[in-house]
This record gives sequence, structure tokens and C-alpha cells, in this order.
Amino acid sequence: MNELLQSLLNNPAITTALGPAFGETLVMVGISALATVLIGLPLGVVLFVTQPGGLAENRGLNVVLGSIVVNITRSIPFAILMVCLIPVTRLLVGTAIGPQAAAVSLTIGCVPFFARLVETGLREVHPGKVDAAHAMGSTRLQTVWKVLLPEALPSLVASVTTTVVALIGYSAMAGLIGGGGLGRLAYNYGYQRYQPEVMVVVLIILVLLVQLVQVAGDALVRRVDHR
Repeated sequence: MNELLQSLLNNPAITTALGPAFGETLVMVGISALATVLIGLPLGVVLFVTQPGGLAENRGLNVVLGSIVVNITRSIPFAILMVCLIPVTRLLVGTAIGPQAAAVSLTIGCVPFFARLVETGLREVHPGKVDAAHAMGSTRLQTVWKVLLPEALPSLVASVTTTVVALIGYSAMAGLIGGGGLGRLAYNYGYQRYQPEVMVVVLIILVLLVQLVQVAGDALVRRVDHR
């Protein structure tokens, strides 16, 4: 055990590169998580209200957004999606490498996933509460803002937690193709330079990060769930 610890402490990848790599991962996940929620939440609401029998039924818009935009994007493996989005990423942030560039691909890859989770969460709201809001004269926007979203809040928080956990895994994959972060550190040192201890340390950090996010998310769900 002492030899293992000594080996870890003497490894420059761990003593000097681990901190910046961890910071890059947090930047990737933080930016993409915020953008995913800001874009995916309205998209999920639109998917829900435009479905057949919804508050603002619109079959054409629902098919375009759901069957074409969301489903097709979700069906593309993330590694392939990142490569395909390189021109878009370069156009938006001026570069195709680094955590900011990876955040673009992470956002585009996770928005459809989160939107579907939002749609599913809204479907759990009892229809009687929506009918009651209509009976009291609420508009569609008021029904969504004051009834659907508050009632589905526990499911929405759980959806955000699930999405952030997925983003952590995707961020490690993004490191393999220029995104930086812990994924790049594990690949450059753990795989290419045959230093398995680096790979182990990175895996432990990722597992702990996922556990922290999951525990915090579960606690927040319990806090906002008043049913």
C-alpha cells in the first residue's frame, strides 16, 4: 500500500495535471448543464403541450420537434455527434478543442435527452389539476407556469440530476477528442503512457463526483416534494 501511495504521489500527471483537468471537467459539465436546462426545459414543455390532446395541440410541430429533432439527435452516438459538430463548435466559440468547445457538443447531445425527461415528468401531473386551473380561468401559460411546472418539480429535479450524471460521463468521452478534462488525462497518461494508476485515480474521482451529484439531487427532490 505504501508503495502504491508513493507511486501516486511521485506521478507528475497526478501531482500537477490532475487539478487543472478536474477544473476543465467542472467547466464542461457546469456550462453544458446550465445550457441544457435552459434549452431543454422549454423544449420539453412544448413537446408536452403540443402532443395530441395537449393544452396547445399541434401535431405538425410535435412531429417535427419530437420525431425529427429530438429522436434523431438522441439516436446519434455521442462520439460521432462531437465529430460532426466540429464546424458548428468552431463557428460558435472559435475553436474545436478545449472545455468550452466540448460544452457545445455536450449541450446539443443532452438537450433532447433532458427534454424527453421533462415531457415524461409533466405527464405525471394529474389531469384533474389542469382541468381545475382551466375552470378558474387560467390561461395556457398560467397553467404551465403555476400548475404543471410546480406539480412536476420533484420529477424535474430528478431529471436534472440524471442529466448532470450523464454529462459527467460524456465529459470524460469528450476528453478523448480534444475536450480536455479528466478524460484526456486518463487517455494521455493512463492509456498512451501505460500508467494505470492515473486511470484508477480518474475513475475514482468520476465515481465520487457522480455519487455527490446523485446524493445532492436526491436530497433536493425530497425537499421539494410536498406530496
